[in-house]
Amino acid sequence: MPFVPPAEAAHFIFRRIPLERTSTTVTTHLLPTYARADLAFERGEGAWLISTANERYLDFSGGVAVNVLGHAHPHLLAALTEQAQKVWHVSNLYRVPEAERLAERLCAISFADLVFFCNSGAEAMECSIKVARKHHAASGHPERCRIIAFEGAFHGRTLATLAAAGNKKYLDGFGPVVEGFEHIPFGDLEAVKRVIGPETAAILIEPIMGEGGVRVIPNQFLQGLRKLCDEHGLLLMFDEVQTGVGRTGHFFAYERTGVKPDILALAKGLGGGFPVGACLATAEAGKGMIPGTHGSTFGGNPLAMAVGNAVVDVLLEPGFLEGVRKKALLLRQRLAEVHDQHGDVIAQVRGDGLLLGLRTHVPNGDLVDALRAEHVLAVAAGDNVVRLLPPLIISESEILEGMNRLDRAASAIERSLKSKQKVAGAPG
Repeated sequence: MPFVPPAEAAHFIFRRIPLERTSTTVTTHLLPTYARADLAFERGEGAWLISTANERYLDFSGGVAVNVLGHAHPHLLAALTEQAQKVWHVSNLYRVPEAERLAERLCAISFADLVFFCNSGAEAMECSIKVARKHHAASGHPERCRIIAFEGAFHGRTLATLAAAGNKKYLDGFGPVVEGFEHIPFGDLEAVKRVIGPETAAILIEPIMGEGGVRVIPNQFLQGLRKLCDEHGLLLMFDEVQTGVGRTGHFFAYERTGVKPDILALAKGLGGGFPVGACLATAEAGKGMIPGTHGSTFGGNPLAMAVGNAVVDVLLEPGFLEGVRKKALLLRQRLAEVHDQHGDVIAQVRGDGLLLGLRTHVPNGDLVDALRAEHVLAVAAGDNVVRLLPPLIISESEILEGMNRLDRAASAIERSLKSKQKVAGAPG
């Protein structure tokens, strides 16, 4: 590419080139893989985002379960600023003390002995899959490479994690599907038993299916999976990308189930908004992961590790997670009241902690839009569900304000439904 002088470069970078795509004209050079709302934010304060039009929005989406400590948290800002003045990146050719510290802390509060750091949930899941397969290869059984997963799950957007979820909508058009996954209806333990065979390596499940409709997996089913893994020499893998880092009022969602996994994928909230992912494993599960078996250019970089440690600092403060559980109870109670008042709009309240879902009678996008009109941000999910994912630092008064706005949003939808019914019933 020829050299572009500075003055011309500015014009080259910012010139908008109309790109014809069917009947619409794209005026941005971003690959059009997202259906973005026509809304942009320039700053955030705690549980609030302030738009470029200087309007305040109550954030019940949390960057899709990422911003566990809200926006511009002072402890995270201080950690990032301090580290940014030292060193940003050195690569994994050398020791990274902050990574070693964060790994030690995560292991101290969990089942795990080993941690691999990466940059996202999909990468954490990719590592988890490799750990499970390599474990069996290192044990003399390389044929044991198949993983049992569950219908309705979501594990990421890479080719392997898409195959792990098995959702045809996300797989179509991307060529041959990565081999090695079986898909079973969740909750059917007998179906799991029937699928286990000599090539089975592990069972993979989310303790709460977030993208799949905020469906809480019963503890009894998870306990049954743990028993099957122990009986057949399989590894139990938990995808806690969305449920981890305090989202359920416990640092890890598995703590509320009485079931410990062998491998766990973590991301989203771990960096509080900075890209961080992690694969946690027992020493036995991770025994095959020797030098050269996996890697990441940016994973475990000093900036990410400084922020990750700062997030853990806050979550492990005495009483913090207890406070999350208390706020979650208040939110659940208020949601039950709104459900009772607006049964024509809201069919069911689901979830646990501050990962809650509203299954709706109307298209879930209608409720997301109505909430946005009330300056509340929420996230759509599968099974016609709207996810509510407020930051863990949200105040009780902000919860009540959010529920008042949900009440108004549901009322607006009801008025629209009545108006449509009236028009439909009018004589022609």
